[in-house]
Amino acid sequence: MIQGSVVGLFATTVGGVPKPLVESIEVETHGIKDEIIRDKKHHGGAEKAVCLLSQDVLQQLQNDGHPIAGGSTGENILINVPFESLQPGVQLKFHEVELEITMAASPCKTIGDSFIDQNFNELSNKKYPGRTRWYARVLVEGVIHQDESVTINSNA
Repeated sequence: MIQGSVVGLFATTVGGVPKPLVESIEVETHGIKDEIIRDKKHHGGAEKAVCLLSQDVLQQLQNDGHPIAGGSTGENILINVPFESLQPGVQLKFHEVELEITMAASPCKTIGDSFIDQNFNELSNKKYPGRTRWYARVLVEGVIHQDESVTINSNA
């Protein structure tokens, strides 16, 4: 088991990116309550209900000079856990909510402003394994709050 914490929560009621910082999110089976998803072909739904990013990845990209910030690539939850602890099958337990990572979130041009020369592929699991955002399904619905703790089950 790996312990971590919620660094930032992000959700939008108008769609698109960047997603603004919020104090809490209500997580439901098909996504974040009241969040608008413009591109439902590629985002949202039961297998892509929540988008996660490790603070390690964000900091690495910032250290490389990219203007990425929390919420700028569409993640709902920025968590302080080692990026290598996140992969499909891993379960995350918050105070009320439980999630299971389903797949890497493919980057697209919509998040280009977060990268030097719009190079959104800097967040590609295919090019840089583990340096990506992750989609998760909801195992247990509930509310997640800013600064809440999270436990990662790495035995998945």
